[in-house]
Amino acid sequence: MQAFTYAKPASLAEAGRAAGAADAKLLAGGQSLLSAMKIGMAAPAALVDLGGLAELKGISVSGGVVKIGAMTTHAAVAASKEVAQAIPALAKLAGGIGDRQVRNRGTIGGSIANNDPAADYPAAALALGATIHTDKRTIAADDYFKGLYTTALNDGEIITAVSFPVPEKAGWQKFNQPASRFALVGVFVAKGKGGVRVAVTGAGSNGVFRATALEQKLAGSWSGAACDGVKIDPKGLNGDLHGSAEYRAALIPVLAKRAVG
Repeated sequence: MQAFTYAKPASLAEAGRAAGAADAKLLAGGQSLLSAMKIGMAAPAALVDLGGLAELKGISVSGGVVKIGAMTTHAAVAASKEVAQAIPALAKLAGGIGDRQVRNRGTIGGSIANNDPAADYPAAALALGATIHTDKRTIAADDYFKGLYTTALNDGEIITAVSFPVPEKAGWQKFNQPASRFALVGVFVAKGKGGVRVAVTGAGSNGVFRATALEQKLAGSWSGAACDGVKIDPKGLNGDLHGSAEYRAALIPVLAKRAVG
């Protein structure tokens, strides 16, 4: 691991200035970034630790929206009675991320910013039509996720919170890799004012995506049976030692059916 400078700003404005430095990286929970640095996959010149910013932590539910501060841990989301009441599937998702250490250190903002192709939160954000708030603007989830580890964030831009509209119905199912607990395939389904949305993580070679074939079927009938017979094209899906692209394609409607219940 190469040498780097370290800053722990006391305010969001100070963090923004530090994040604008050349080759600086924001440090949230550190579960992905620090591991990448240890094996030489990332070598930032500076780390800007957001851990001291209380303004980026916390959960509120108001006006049919669940708003979660970027530095709120997965464990806090999973344990929140407000989240469990408003969007039970989101609380379930948070409770199944990684292991206890990851859940108590990892943050929703860090996960959304990293956009790992097998991470869980991107599926929830896309399916629920979430809004990503930054220190500069707001970004709709449909416009935010751009591909493999790629987002609409500009250099130095800081996620401050994520807002999730409360759906009429929602569900989450994940078929996880046993060691890492990342999703081989994860499917989040939601029915709300904008209609039915189905988002898939773990399967796509370019990261999270919407399964329109399942959306169309579930829009006609919100039932597990509606997922029967839906075929997902394996072209463009991941294939590795854990499962072929065809295997992942077959899992998607199965998990969607279970998520609908």
